[in-house]
Amino acid sequence: MLGLKSVVFPACSAICVLSFFYKLLDLRRRKWDPALFALLVAFFCKGVSFALSTPEVSAHVDAFFGVPNLGALGIHVMGGVLSSAAILITIVYWVYPAAQAIPKVRVRLLGAALCGALMVTLWWIGNEGAGGRTPHYLLQNAHHPVTASYLLVYVAAFGASMIEIIRLCRRYGRVSGRTWLRRGLSFTAIGATACLVYCLNRASVVIAVQLNVSPLNWEALTPIANGIGITFLAAGLTMPSWGPSISGVRRRVTNFLAYRQMHRLWSDLCAANPNIVLSPQETSALSRFIPYDINYRLYRRVIEIQDGLLALRPYMYPTGAGTGAPSHGQARLPGMQGAAAEAALIVAALEAKVRNVQPPQEPMSVSSFVPSDVDYAGEVCRLVGIARAYSAFAKRGSGGQQERRRTGAAAVRR
Repeated sequence: MLGLKSVVFPACSAICVLSFFYKLLDLRRRKWDPALFALLVAFFCKGVSFALSTPEVSAHVDAFFGVPNLGALGIHVMGGVLSSAAILITIVYWVYPAAQAIPKVRVRLLGAALCGALMVTLWWIGNEGAGGRTPHYLLQNAHHPVTASYLLVYVAAFGASMIEIIRLCRRYGRVSGRTWLRRGLSFTAIGATACLVYCLNRASVVIAVQLNVSPLNWEALTPIANGIGITFLAAGLTMPSWGPSISGVRRRVTNFLAYRQMHRLWSDLCAANPNIVLSPQETSALSRFIPYDINYRLYRRVIEIQDGLLALRPYMYPTGAGTGAPSHGQARLPGMQGAAAEAALIVAALEAKVRNVQPPQEPMSVSSFVPSDVDYAGEVCRLVGIARAYSAFAKRGSGGQQERRRTGAAAVRR
């Protein structure tokens, strides 16, 4: 069992240290944020607690100060009472306005101080009769009434904080308007639930010793529950900071894929109307595969495709029939819907423009190409669908399209 703790608890301490220094960077722009300060205290106390939970470390601490079981007191006060109170204070500041949060924080600080003072008193009294250092302080001394009282105060303080954290996270996670805050609260609730399992495991020690059952039989649950708990707690409590960066990366990847999928449609429209291109370097082969400034480039590509479609209005065949229609049959619109129908119209219009044949009908309305009821994200999705359908048509098209793209690209570069 000590071997498992020697592996899991240092890893848990490392998670706390990394989280502490990650949030410490925020002090440069949020010096007076009480939620940030409380979060730093929580990670610091948890990190020290997990370091002391490593059997070798607690043994050295006891030997250095000459006080047996001092490391156990540090584990329980810092890792149970102080850290859980600090996490709870952080969440209170997150979910309540400052005016409502301050009195709630005072109550929790007072409760943590009283529990901490009571635990120190009980530990001091109980440690006198412990008979020296014990590797499993709570498990090996739970048969003493004072130590059992100490254990129950520790479990009650720690468990009550976890229950309150779960309650707040579940209540305000559902109504949070910030996506990553909502996800962070969900992760925090999961971590608090794992810690609550640890509290129940510790409380069972009092019953087990009365039944002459050794609690060491299921002590493996302690490092497992703590490992799961701190992993989810650290992820949840820091998620509002790093989560939006993930969304930004995902958005850039999505935009780059959309940019690439629109390339063939955009390239053919540029070949037919080179003047729609704002930046000639966009036509270079290398720029297609480099996602620099991709948000702006995708925006430009959407505008240029819309301009190219507007320039093709005189050659559009609303019914799919008329002179100059493609001979390979992909532009017959009856039966086609949505993106496929619009892509077929574009193929037909491009070939009609090459032949310089205009339909006898009135040109299609502007709203057919730039819908007024679609936002930018919706327009990107719409054009991606059209571009995919267009690419499928173009692969079956005549070789004249490739020649038209090469000619148009040369005209743009000039």
